[in-house]
Amino acid sequence: MGKAGRIRAGMGGWTFEPWDKAFYPDKLAKAKQLHFASRQVPTIEVNGTYYSSFKEPTFVKWAAESPDDFVFSLKGNRFITNRRVLAEAGESMMRFLESGVAALGEKLGPILWQFAPTKKFDAGDFEGFLKLLPEKQDGVRLRHALEVRNPTFVVPEFVALAREYNAAIVYADHATYPAIADVTSDFVYARLQTGKDENPDCYTDRALDQWAERAGTWAEGKTPADLPRADPATEAPVEPRDVFVYFITEGKVRAPFGAMALMRRVNSKA
Repeated sequence: MGKAGRIRAGMGGWTFEPWDKAFYPDKLAKAKQLHFASRQVPTIEVNGTYYSSFKEPTFVKWAAESPDDFVFSLKGNRFITNRRVLAEAGESMMRFLESGVAALGEKLGPILWQFAPTKKFDAGDFEGFLKLLPEKQDGVRLRHALEVRNPTFVVPEFVALAREYNAAIVYADHATYPAIADVTSDFVYARLQTGKDENPDCYTDRALDQWAERAGTWAEGKTPADLPRADPATEAPVEPRDVFVYFITEGKVRAPFGAMALMRRVNSKA
């Protein structure tokens, strides 16, 4: 394999009651769960930032408790994405980005902007949002990922807009949300949402083999040929890309094990 980006797989959050028995060691204090979880997987997607506001000391604490090469992806606050006119989100976005997220420094991964299934694609409206996305916050580089959940986004115009603003379109492996595998940024973000608690590793072995293969293809700078795209006629430049894969499943109990199983596959090919 030639030069490739870094592949990181993780799950959503580290606080989930069933994990107290299924994932964490017996009698591990809740205050030590991030310390443990961040040493089992190389990244975690933080869902709490979608619902609540956090202050800088919290981000400083997270950074201190996790290993040097660990990365947190943060879900952008819902007050930014859940509005009729997206261009009017500037004040809410400033409040979110100035809350202390830059204190994570190099541990700040992509920011996930998640849109409701009812939000339809309107080129002018969506470009208004993309124009609000800064490249840096307090000197720390920002990477932006867009998770859209309405089929009206499956059009070449959306892909072109995302590419123009260097924002990644999230690939959603989901029962009903649209699957858009077009590469539009210098990184790739995938959310795997069809795992089952009946599978010890969340997904089946065969599916995990496939996702490891796709992640490797993305990291090398290409697009997996077996995933659907909104604009198959336009190719992204072939260049190494970092890849973030999150197991965000309905059952969720086995999600950490899915991430660990994927990383074992990725590391065995390195």
